[in-house]
Amino acid sequence: MLGEYIPIAFFLVIATLLGTVLLIAGRLLGPRRPAADKQAPYECGFEAFEDARMKFDVRYYLLAILFIIFDLEVAFLFPWAVVLDELGMAGIWAMAIFLFILELGFAYVWKKGALEWE
Repeated sequence: MLGEYIPIAFFLVIATLLGTVLLIAGRLLGPRRPAADKQAPYECGFEAFEDARMKFDVRYYLLAILFIIFDLEVAFLFPWAVVLDELGMAGIWAMAIFLFILELGFAYVWKKGALEWE
């Protein structure tokens, strides 16, 4: 039974050794010419002028949560479609109710203007 895991263990050992060898070779053989310009943080070609921990508008987070919700809807549709023949009409009605509730939420969010961006 454990013999089936030997190729996986072999692969992990080789990957670890290769990664370690490449990291060491990069440190030993890589160029070492530090300069102030090379050590400076790079951000879009110009100097950073503001703190990186700036506040985001709450609408950004709301839109991200909405994306996750509707992305999960699609994730539920695929397994349902695979076993649709086994579920029969009960599965169709269950998914119809699920989609109806999600569409109600979508209509509410749309009416509230959460999808509008300035």
